[in-house]
This record gives sequence, C-alpha cells and structure tokens, in this order.
Amino acid sequence: MNEFLEIEENIVRMLKTVFDPEIPVNIYDLGLIYKIDLAEDGKLTLDMTLTAPNCPAVDFIVEDVRMKVLSVEGVNDVDVNIVFDPAWDKSMMSEEAQLELGFL
Repeated sequence: MNEFLEIEENIVRMLKTVFDPEIPVNIYDLGLIYKIDLAEDGKLTLDMTLTAPNCPAVDFIVEDVRMKVLSVEGVNDVDVNIVFDPAWDKSMMSEEAQLELGFL
C-alpha cells in the first residue's frame, strides 16, 4: 500500500476517536472534517467545522484533534482550521452516525 495513503487512513482512524462531549458520535462520522491535506514534509492541514458556531467545547475538540493526529507516524505538524462554510447540517453525517442518533 502507498505509504501516503496509509498515513491518511491512520489520520482518519485517529479522528474517529475524537468526540464532541455532548454527542456520542465521533467527529469524522458526524461529517465535521471537511479537508485532510497532508504535505510530503508531514505537515497536516485539517479544515473542520462544528455542529454549532458557538460550540462551548471547541477548544477541547481542537486540542484533542491536534494531539491525536500528531501521534500518527508521518505527521510532523498539524494546523486545524475551524471553518463554517459550508454550514454543517445533519445530512453530512455518515449513515452509521444518523442511525446512532436516531435520524434513520
């Protein structure tokens, strides 16, 4: 397997261990991750959103994301950008997440 793809898969695996403290579904399956951009030098840029612009757990979530993806071999630096365009809505959740939260 391509080493680059393996690193990206490990990043996704780590993102699936990050939870909004108020929602029992990980941020990846919630559809909060908009972009994963890994440069060849190991610098990772993540664009993510929140379920609500005034989310009180934003600092906790961002720090959890940063610490966990930095633990992935091949990631040397992480830049987490919080974006609100496009605005998040429940249609961005995985089917599994929608089922878990009772939307299906």
